[in-house]
Amino acid sequence: MARLKIALVSETFPPEVNGVSMTLGRLSDGLRRRGHSVSIVRPRQKMERADDLPPGSLLAPGLPIPRYAELRFGLPVQRRLIALWRAQRPDVVHIATEGPLGFSALAAARRLGIPAVSSFHTNFHSYSRHYGLGWLKRGIIAYLRWFHNRTAMTLAPTAHLATELRTQGFHDVEILARGVDSALFSPARRSALLRLHWDARPDAPVCLVVSRLAPEKNLELAFQAFAAIRADWPQARMVCVGAGPAALTLARRHPEALFCGVRTGIDLAAHYASADLFLFPSLTETYGNVVGEALASGLPVVAFDHAADAELIEDGRNGWLAAPGDRSAFIALSRLAARQVMHAGFDRDACAHSVRRLSWESVLERYETLLAAAIAHGLAGAGAVLPAPHFR
Repeated sequence: MARLKIALVSETFPPEVNGVSMTLGRLSDGLRRRGHSVSIVRPRQKMERADDLPPGSLLAPGLPIPRYAELRFGLPVQRRLIALWRAQRPDVVHIATEGPLGFSALAAARRLGIPAVSSFHTNFHSYSRHYGLGWLKRGIIAYLRWFHNRTAMTLAPTAHLATELRTQGFHDVEILARGVDSALFSPARRSALLRLHWDARPDAPVCLVVSRLAPEKNLELAFQAFAAIRADWPQARMVCVGAGPAALTLARRHPEALFCGVRTGIDLAAHYASADLFLFPSLTETYGNVVGEALASGLPVVAFDHAADAELIEDGRNGWLAAPGDRSAFIALSRLAARQVMHAGFDRDACAHSVRRLSWESVLERYETLLAAAIAHGLAGAGAVLPAPHFR
């Protein structure tokens, strides 16, 4: 394949720690290894300089995202992008987030006739009800549909989400799955020393949550499930990895749990592999990278039959699935799962093998193919002024 010049536009990017950031970091690093050129357009973070990024990149001014103070949304920089892309024209622009920065990138790409693709990473319309903004849901969906339908294609991480978007009027939706680093996340990372630090007993389960600690993640349900497990094993342990706006509240409400903060790399892999059961109660994910990481670590998962969970979990084999929104079923399955893991044993290697097929190399090959198709097809209406959105 010919070498491509890609401009990646996103509100979040490594070293920030979240699913979108880590996915985009993987994609950009993988493309560079394959000989492509990737420039980054993103909001400037504290103490960050433009020369920290690849040539052709741009750090936009930004403001903190409400209730997500560690993240920033980028302000519009259409004129700067037009000047930059005229001087160093990319073959394709990938817009990963739909805020003011993404809007200005789409407008600049259309003005210059550069094909643009978008990706759907975050269910903002689902998040809205958790922040008292449920009344905005219809308008948010309308804007997202308007935005994505002005790109050559929208990349969705699962077949389920792709179907849902098509049903809601999104055009040209293509599936771009996410990979799992099976070299990093492995049952071999299990650590007796870490379990000792947790005060974990060999005859009682350790339940794990790895998540952004925020209202939309439905984490109180995980604690309710853990309470049911403790009815059988009073010495059971609950370990939470992550940070977020609900961290202090959750820690106050649940002194029985160990809150470890953000963990990365081998440290994170050891936390996965050293637990016995992964609880994932979220219903707002477009994918849920942590599910694949947990499975690769040999950790069975209790989740809802939703998003990537529905595609990665084989009910009763590497995890258990409750009907979406059925809280009682989630709690009952968590208790059943703990009993099976502790009494019947669980083949951790088989659990890890169930996601071995999800290599990042296969994802990168697919990504290359989709970008090349967007370039070959071009963007309908390229060179035109971006019209204002009409919500209805």
